[in-house]
Amino acid sequence: MDNKGDRPRTLLRRLLKQADEQMPQAVELDKSLPESSSGAIRTTGDASPVRPASPDSAEPPSPIMPQPRATQNASAVPQPSGVEARLQAEEALEKLRQKTAQIANEFAEGKLNRAQFTAMYAHFNEKRVIIEQLLARDPDTQAWQHVARPGHTGFLRQHFEARVLSYSIYNNSADDMATPITTAGSITLPPEIIDPILTALSILLKTRTASKPLRALNRQLENGQWIAIIPGMFTSAIALFSLEPSSQQFTLVVDLQRDFERANRVVLGRGIRQPDQLVFPHRALFEQQEH
Repeated sequence: MDNKGDRPRTLLRRLLKQADEQMPQAVELDKSLPESSSGAIRTTGDASPVRPASPDSAEPPSPIMPQPRATQNASAVPQPSGVEARLQAEEALEKLRQKTAQIANEFAEGKLNRAQFTAMYAHFNEKRVIIEQLLARDPDTQAWQHVARPGHTGFLRQHFEARVLSYSIYNNSADDMATPITTAGSITLPPEIIDPILTALSILLKTRTASKPLRALNRQLENGQWIAIIPGMFTSAIALFSLEPSSQQFTLVVDLQRDFERANRVVLGRGIRQPDQLVFPHRALFEQQEH
């Protein structure tokens, strides 16, 4: 007897039976297909030959994360070209040329003595020669930057600057000029140096015919120190320098002697030579050195 409630179950069994019968044919067909064919029906012992197999589960691709700057391609960072580096080197050389020209101008203006000029000019010129040699060997080298760094010129300027060691004023009208009216400084000139100078100066003062003071002069001593002799109308000054003074330094001590006689002209004209009645502009030299 045909039970209508069993029809769906019976139909399902029939379809499953037909599927079992078609299984060998499906397997044979699958073998005949190329493995690389896209969309091919794949069957396994556990898969149904009626429904296409689910695609293989693949892991999702990892998200693209931004790379830190350190791991990015270094070639993307713009680097100075060889032309730019060469222009920088030429600019450094031009600055050195300007500095040597400045040193020459300072010497011509009397701001530097010979020792300062020689040391500072040689320092800048040596830098220039080294940089030019480095670039001649390797136009792309950056080693010149270390050579071009500023420094040492301030030390050279100060190290070779002349300092006033002593400054003494003598009475032109005294029979014996060996005893100074006043003296300042850390060094006293020995008699074997000062006596011949004072003797010659006394003879010149007594035999002069012009009313103007004798011309000031400076000269080097055997020990490398320099002495400046500044004759005046009433007195004469002698300054001792540690090194050759610059023109400005020499002019300064000459001006100090002129200012001394100018400030004390009334007292000096009366024949007064007592230190307590005079003013001494040259003392400012040693006050500046103490500070």
